[in-house]
Parts: sequence; C-alpha cells; structure tokens
Amino acid sequence: MLVNPMNAQTMIRFVQFRFVQFRFVQCSVLLAMIAIALPCQHHLSAQDAVNTGRFWTTKSGIRSKVLLVLIDQTDDAVKLRRQDNGQVVTMKREQLSDADLRYLDTITAKSEQMSAAEVARPDSSLTTDWPQWRGANRDGISPETGLLKQWPSGGPERVWTVSGIGEGYSTPTVVGDRVYVLGTEGDSEQLIALEQSTGERVRSMRLGSVAGGGGYRGPRSSPTVDGNQIFALGSDGTLACFSRADGELVWQKNLKTDFNGQEGDWSYAESPLVDGEKVICTPGGDRATMVALNRNTGAMIWSGSAAELPGNYSTAGYASAIKASLAGQPQYLTFLNGGVVGFSAKDGKPLWHYDSAANVTANCSTPVTQGDFVFAASGYGTGGGKARISRRGTIWAVEEAYFVTKMQNHHGGFVLVDGHLYGTNDSVLLCINWETGDIAWQDRCVGKGSIAYADGHLYVRGENGEVALVVASPDGYQEVGRFDQPDRSDKNAWPHPVIAAGKLYLHDWDRIFCYSIR
Repeated sequence: MLVNPMNAQTMIRFVQFRFVQFRFVQCSVLLAMIAIALPCQHHLSAQDAVNTGRFWTTKSGIRSKVLLVLIDQTDDAVKLRRQDNGQVVTMKREQLSDADLRYLDTITAKSEQMSAAEVARPDSSLTTDWPQWRGANRDGISPETGLLKQWPSGGPERVWTVSGIGEGYSTPTVVGDRVYVLGTEGDSEQLIALEQSTGERVRSMRLGSVAGGGGYRGPRSSPTVDGNQIFALGSDGTLACFSRADGELVWQKNLKTDFNGQEGDWSYAESPLVDGEKVICTPGGDRATMVALNRNTGAMIWSGSAAELPGNYSTAGYASAIKASLAGQPQYLTFLNGGVVGFSAKDGKPLWHYDSAANVTANCSTPVTQGDFVFAASGYGTGGGKARISRRGTIWAVEEAYFVTKMQNHHGGFVLVDGHLYGTNDSVLLCINWETGDIAWQDRCVGKGSIAYADGHLYVRGENGEVALVVASPDGYQEVGRFDQPDRSDKNAWPHPVIAAGKLYLHDWDRIFCYSIR
C-alpha cells in the first residue's frame, strides 16, 4: 500500500497538535478536576495528613474550590487529599503559586519521616495553627472554615482575658495548646507561653533588655514556632532559640553586637523567618544586612550585604522577611530603609531592589507576592506599588505595573484574596484590584488598622480598639459584625489580629483577649 508523503506529514502535525492541545487543556483544568473529584485509587486516613488543609492555587491564579491537605511531597510534585471526601490528587510543583511553594517550605518533614505519635495528632492541631508572623504562610490568611458568618450584637463570645504580659506590641502566635507572645518584666523582655484553652501562664523565658526606640517601649515581634523550637527577636536585637518542650535556651545572638547591625530609630521589630535549616533575619548594616543562621546552633550560614545598592539600604526596616520564587529563583524579600530587596536564598546575594514604595521614615508592612510580581506599601504620604521582577541571565529587572498613592499602609499589612488586595491607610479600608490597581471600593470601617483573613471574611482591628468583620468581596463593603474591645489600655492597638483553633486573639499592651469565632 502506498502512502502519500504529504498526507503522512499532515497526520504527524495533526497528532502533535492534538497532544499539545491535550496538555494545555489538562493544565488549565487541573484544579477544576480536583473540585469535581475525579476517581482516585489512593484513599488515605486522617493519620496520613502531615499538615493543614488549605485552598491551593495554580501559578496562573486558579484557586481550588475545596480544602486540600498535603499528604506527601517530592522535589517535583505534591500529593493532596480532599478534606470533603478523602480522595487524592497529584500536582507538579511547577504549577503551584508562590504562596503555595512558600507553604511547602514550612513543611520540613514528610509523612514517612514523622513518628506515629506526631502523625496521630488530632486534625484540629494540624489545621488551626498560626505559628509565625501573619500565619503559616506569612500572608495574613488562615485556612480555617466553619467560622461565624456574622457576629452577635456586642461581638463574639469572650473566652478568657489574661493580664501581666507587660509592655510592647507583639502579635501572638498559636501552636497546638500554646499561645506565645513577647512581653516584659521589669527591664527585661520575655517570651511568654500561655495555655491556649485558659490563658494560664505556662512559663516565661528571658529574651533581652527592654528597648525604648522612638518612645515606644517593649518588643514588637512575633515568636516563630517550628517543630520543637521557638525563635524570638527582642527589640534590643537579642535573637534567641528556645526549646519548646521545656523553655531552655538553645542559643542566643545579638544582631548589633554579633553582626554589627544597624537598626532604625524604633528598634528592631522583625519576626524571624525559619526556612528548613536556616533562620533568616535582618540585622542591617553594611557587613550583614541579612543573615542566614543554622537553626540548631546559631552559626552563620551566609550573610548578604546591601551596601553596594544605591540609597540607604543598609539600615534595617521594621518589616519581616518572606520567601518567594521570583523569575525562577528562590529568594528572601525584606523591606529595608531604602526599599524592598530580594536576597538569593542560596548565598544571600542581593538580586534586585524596588524603591517606589519606600519612605524615609519607617517601612513596616510585609510585602506580598504572586507569580513574578511583588506588592509593597508604606505610610507617611507614600502609598503602594506592584512590580514585575524578571531576569535575563544574571541581569535582574524591576518593572512597575502600577502605583496606588492612596494605599498608604503604615504597619497594618494587607491580604491578597481572590485577585484583590485589602488593607487600610490612615483612615479607610481599601479593596484594590490586583491586576489593574484600580480601587474597587473604600470604607471608613474602623479607620487605620491591621487585617487578617479567614473563611471568606476580613478581620480588621482598628488602632483605636474597634474590631470589624467584613465580607471579603470586591462587590462592595459589607460589614457583618463589630465590637469594641473592653478594658482598653491607653496605647494604640497595633498588634495584628490572630485566628487559630476557632478563636480570635487580640493583644493590647498588658492583656491578651481570646474570643470564640466558631
């Protein structure tokens, strides 16, 4: 039988086209397939879960419609279990968003590496922790569901109040049956552990001396809990690692004396970032603007200097670092005095800098990223901007997509939810379209404040002590609850709201309040 060569070539091109078309469709509908639960041969029990359930997002921004639990990961892929029916799917890591990749970096042990006792912990302890600054992913977002959709008059039920925390503006962290916060006792700063269910003090660990930068005494940072270790940074630059089991000091450094650090006028306010075996923090200064330390010993792994960047990048800002993969390279981002800088996660080399969002007084809010884009903002008449980070070979480029002058976010932070940014300036709550920078709406809400997100709602805490529950939607401002925190101190309510284990935690100077929101 004779075959026409032209017909054979046409057939080959047709087969190639159909294969490419199939791969494109397969990638585009991957999360849709997860949502409708395609049959899967793997059915795992709850004991196979190694971490929290969350809504996962592809690099192109498609978000899963159900909670998915990470049950295993390799260098190339992750295996996820639906919380609603237990079925299992696999996703390639290259398809995941930067937020999900950062989340994976916080999971340091796979299921086969965990002891039977650890794996058998109740799901509540796995799905409700707020283990570090701005939650598990440092993005202000909690994966919790089943929370109150509307608060009763007067606000949610108060479970307990504890006093005796001392001075400072530390935002608490919550892991398992413990609440951790920084406070003071006399002239020393303390890492304080409380019983999660009652607020009863379990122990206190001395951290350093009270610093009074800018007339605001006390610590500003959040403790970071990872495994059996707690990492904390005092306002005087004391960085310490404690045993979570017994509170014993494992190691201690001082950012000023050990690294010749250069702090800002309001002392150190950063919360340490733990990434695998590294602890990342920002002493500032020409010698070691950012450092990576061994989590078990405190020994130096690398130091990165921003001294050669134009402008004053060597002075530490007041923001906490995040990890992101931009232009295909893992890096640590922090907001220094001169602007946002990306340091190589491998060796600490500064890769790029973004200046527009910086002011010369205080840069405090943690940036957010999605894909190869970063958004940063500050107060003092500045605003916030989104920039695309790219590279060609060893040359990095920063291209600003837009700038929103009205997003003058002082230190209350912002959250990125379903394609929109939410955060306050000095007077109103803003909703901004992530793609265009257009303001979808604004409302007085509780005025200037801090923000967190969970289960379709924004938790907005005004610095005046008011707390509001707001539907997270670009369609318009919809408030579904508000209350005034009782027993207010005479200080600004600057610590951020924390959502964990169906509870809302608020720190106000000497007191911590716990509310039931489920």
